Amino acid sequence: MAVSLNNSTGISRVGFDSQFLGSHSASKASVSVSFHSSLTNLSLNSLKKIQKFVSGSSVESLMHLQILLDTASISVETSKKQSYRIAAMSKAERSSCDQVKLDISLSPRVNSAGINAIREGYTRYTPNAGTLELRTAICHKLKEENGISYSHDQIVVSNGAKQSILQAVLAVCSPGDEVIIPAPYWVSYPEMARLADATPIILPTLICDNFLLDPEVLESKITEKSRLLILCSPSNPTGSVYPKKLLEKIAEIVAKHPRLLVLSDEIYEHIIYAPATHTSFASLPGMWERTLTVNGFSKAFAMTGWRLGYIAGPKHFVAACNKIQSQSTSGASSIAQKAGVAALGLGYAGGEAISTMVKAFRERRDFLVKSFGELEGVKISEPQGAFYLFIDFSSYYGIEAEGFGKIENSESLCRYFLDKAQVALVPGDAFGDDSCIRISYAASLTTLQAAFERIKKALISLRPAVPV
Repeated sequence: MAVSLNNSTGISRVGFDSQFLGSHSASKASVSVSFHSSLTNLSLNSLKKIQKFVSGSSVESLMHLQILLDTASISVETSKKQSYRIAAMSKAERSSCDQVKLDISLSPRVNSAGINAIREGYTRYTPNAGTLELRTAICHKLKEENGISYSHDQIVVSNGAKQSILQAVLAVCSPGDEVIIPAPYWVSYPEMARLADATPIILPTLICDNFLLDPEVLESKITEKSRLLILCSPSNPTGSVYPKKLLEKIAEIVAKHPRLLVLSDEIYEHIIYAPATHTSFASLPGMWERTLTVNGFSKAFAMTGWRLGYIAGPKHFVAACNKIQSQSTSGASSIAQKAGVAALGLGYAGGEAISTMVKAFRERRDFLVKSFGELEGVKISEPQGAFYLFIDFSSYYGIEAEGFGKIENSESLCRYFLDKAQVALVPGDAFGDDSCIRISYAASLTTLQAAFERIKKALISLRPAVPV
């Protein structure tokens, strides 16, 4: 059984459960569903309906949620007079050291939002740009949390933040334009530029600089063809967070070039570890007019399957995005939009539920940073946000592994770990840096501990080809 540490999609549950429980597959797992005593008089048909809403299909589909975590509880309010609790438990082989069980249930109003939207018949088309209710809630969130002001006609809600980014690139880039992308980058950025007949200009960053863009390098690469700079903070795949002072230096450079716009991908903004803080690029002096801010619900709220994201920016740019969307997918799901309103109603920065999730992520990050930092031939930058480590294993390239062959690059090293350690990782070349491998810690601490030991064991027979 291979342990996957490359999943960034989190978990699939009724309501908005947290990604910090992880996502795995288990071949020998059991799932039990227990109902509150107040449901003992429900009809069989009602019970089947409840079962259907668990993970969107069936109880059996819950088995992929986690291998090693004991219990995940989900509370759902079905009406003003009755409620039920579904406890999903998946058990497999685990270490003898039990972890403290954590109640991760969320507010009943959030868990029931999507179900209530269906029951109340909220299943028709919405305005292409999104419901006024959700766009108003997004405006409030951006004002209160990010310090940037928008009206509802400066927001377009899409089927995920990925769609928002693609539409922005298509809306502002013309054939021959250049899109500046710091590397390591999210895998889709360069391809989105190419879809717009623009040229991706990749600016490498260094692990010793925490994979942050050097303003001098940026300034040296800007030309009259430069149309868009894409920034992602916190970053996928590195977990790097841009400090405000660095963003201000970048803003000063951007301000010198009238054609240059900035797309700020802020999907991981709430998954951040103090003392690091998040700064929205549009909040910097002179940057509101030229910044397109993209965010969504997949990461902080673990709503990956709901497919809900949004873009905010000056009206003429956002209106162009809206036109593109109207001729492709049309508006996002009406049900998902109701759920999005409920998620934003959890409170500032997602409230206590998000805070609890971030604490769990931090514990896992700290364990992995310490553990991998003690291995020979490994370079690591401590991530300040998101839930990824981007580790430099390049000192192992060139080694002939017995029974496997030569380890030539990040792809072959990942295959080696899969073959010898049964741990699935993501090669860094997909992110524009072949010296590194991405590890996701959106998994239980027990799973991460087991995976690390497997990786460590697989490296025992290897020695770095060059000193580190």
